[in-house]
Amino acid sequence: MSLYISLGITLILAITVHEFAHALVADNLGDPTPRSQGRVTLNPLAHLDPFGSLLFIVSGFGWGRPVLTNPRNYRVPIRTGMAIVAFAGPLSNFLMALLAAIPFRLGLGGALNVGGVGEIIPSLSDFLSIFIQVNLGLMLFNLIPISPLDGFKVALGVLPDQWANALAGLEQVGPILLLLLVVSGRIGEQFGFGFNLLGFLVGPAQQGLFNLLVG
Repeated sequence: MSLYISLGITLILAITVHEFAHALVADNLGDPTPRSQGRVTLNPLAHLDPFGSLLFIVSGFGWGRPVLTNPRNYRVPIRTGMAIVAFAGPLSNFLMALLAAIPFRLGLGGALNVGGVGEIIPSLSDFLSIFIQVNLGLMLFNLIPISPLDGFKVALGVLPDQWANALAGLEQVGPILLLLLVVSGRIGEQFGFGFNLLGFLVGPAQQGLFNLLVG
């Protein structure tokens, strides 16, 4: 039960700040669209996507309600602005993980083993560990360069024109590729092998960053 409580709280915080970061950066770049739609806020109700949240609970990866922007309003070149706005979300998750890891880096891990009540209320140490893992997972998942994830727009903004144009041609099939990626573990189980492509892409980096942050 404590695991689900920790995941629920973390999910709300991680997705809310992630989408708020997109909206805030777009707003600062000159696009009034997110503000007009009420997205420049830390109110979770403005950012949570039911399907993305459910998918996060089921698979460990998901997303919030996309922030709609008009890149033509940016005060920077369109592709550059799109990349900056897209990168703001994953960056916010990394910064939250970094902040949550500070007590561990200061050697306060033992002191954080307080607050737990049986299997219902998690200890502060357990909660922060889950908080770090989830934010790192959300960051890495969203940086995968498949539409409609943030990594797709980031890649379009930083790749040379020829490569960016080739990647843009895959935008329409992106959701299908993403679905296959998410369910790859389940497909593997059905055919008798346990290979999880999403876990293979994200898992090692997630654990490596976790170990690096908490020390």
